[in-house]
Amino acid sequence: MRLADEYKQQFRWRDWPGILGELPTLRGRTVLDLGCGVGDLAAELVARGARVIGVDMSDDLVGEARSRELPGAEFRLGDLRALPDLGTSVDGLWCSFAAAYFPDLPAVLEHWSRNLNPGGWIALTEVDDLFGHEPLDFRARSLLHAYAEGALEAGRYDFRMGRKLAGHLERCGFEVMKAVTVEDRELSFSGPADPDVVDAWRRRFDRMKLLRQFCGAAFEEVREEFLDCLTLPGHRCTARVSFCLATRRGESDPGS
Repeated sequence: MRLADEYKQQFRWRDWPGILGELPTLRGRTVLDLGCGVGDLAAELVARGARVIGVDMSDDLVGEARSRELPGAEFRLGDLRALPDLGTSVDGLWCSFAAAYFPDLPAVLEHWSRNLNPGGWIALTEVDDLFGHEPLDFRARSLLHAYAEGALEAGRYDFRMGRKLAGHLERCGFEVMKAVTVEDRELSFSGPADPDVVDAWRRRFDRMKLLRQFCGAAFEEVREEFLDCLTLPGHRCTARVSFCLATRRGESDPGS
């Protein structure tokens, strides 16, 4: 299965109606979709009346998004860390499941917000403790924990970004209007997973080449232990999906 197809499959496991319902009025507003992927969320924003500029660093995903031919949306190839000049300002910044790739998020937020109109908003959605599923044996839990710590130290990925979103936004001069945990049928659930969710997790593990290198000969054992855990009636989850909506301090909400 192509990565683009995996993203399309994952879309239905997220509580996007609940999250999108928290946003200010979108009609007539311009929204910058950071890490737009295949354009699924851009389509939802457009359907609610927004003009969307989507940016992603994957040529394949941007091509997939463009193929949708969404009216009122354009998609550009670009590095989110060094966002190019958009040639326009925006009323809202939307970023879903990309913030964790920037452990130094405050510096990146300062860069992103240069495109934001006075009174504009920013909405971030991110997972916290991705591997937080139990029961796992000691070896698998220890290896996954060590890998997450190493990724943070190397500046590659923050597996605990979800819990930090509000604090990062406040340090960058934003006022957090909403900070909630949302349901997710793939990333944050308890009880046995649906078979297609388990298959999606298997593909996720198989894409994680650095995890395979880190675990070495134990990789397949760790992967199978994790996948088995997801199928158990007693499966429990500490992972959470967090959503934060914020505006600049002292500035009114443009949708109020």
